Amino acid sequence: MSAPERGAARADPPEAEEYQGTPVIRFARITDFEAWLEAHGASSAGLWVKLAKKGSDTPGIDYAAALEAALCFGWIDSQKRPYDEGWWLQRFTPRTPRGKWSRINRDKALALIEAGRMRPAGAREIDRAKADGRWDAAYEGQRAVEVPEDLRAALDADPRAAAFFATLDRANRYAVLYRVNEAKRAETRARRIEKFVAMLHAHETLHPQRAAGKKDPG
Repeated sequence: MSAPERGAARADPPEAEEYQGTPVIRFARITDFEAWLEAHGASSAGLWVKLAKKGSDTPGIDYAAALEAALCFGWIDSQKRPYDEGWWLQRFTPRTPRGKWSRINRDKALALIEAGRMRPAGAREIDRAKADGRWDAAYEGQRAVEVPEDLRAALDADPRAAAFFATLDRANRYAVLYRVNEAKRAETRARRIEKFVAMLHAHETLHPQRAAGKKDPG
């Protein structure tokens, strides 16, 4: 994918579509996305940003640049979906009042502040997170989280569950680890581990499992 161009920005790119009732927009330059967020960030419920698949010659912004822009305006990324042979769709939405922060996005936000890129809307979300404890409670991201010892022990005691856990795609693996680590009470954590090990023993997943041999998008 070619690098995002910079130049005169427009808030309303002409090629607007819809997917699942939400606008789909391709931004040729990151400044176009920033202008859109400036104009619509306080009123929109979200949008799908078109991201070109690897090897595409179509001009467009990439995921990393789009996420930085979103954080600057108090927005966050969520689902990613295949669209057609040339595009992925990445959903961006305003951060919810109790939306949790990942450590990687917290670090990105600090870097954006240092670079002078953070906008007032993004700064307000950071201030709210600091005030209610979400900033300090930021969780490990999908790539960094590890299997905790208590879950590992439970899996070791059930080889069938452990073998299936080893086959999980990134989304399903993280879904299990996040829910275990999120538990505040020891009793809740133990119940969740028991539940997930039973699911894994039965070869059940929290999300549809990607076919073997296919890589996770990204």
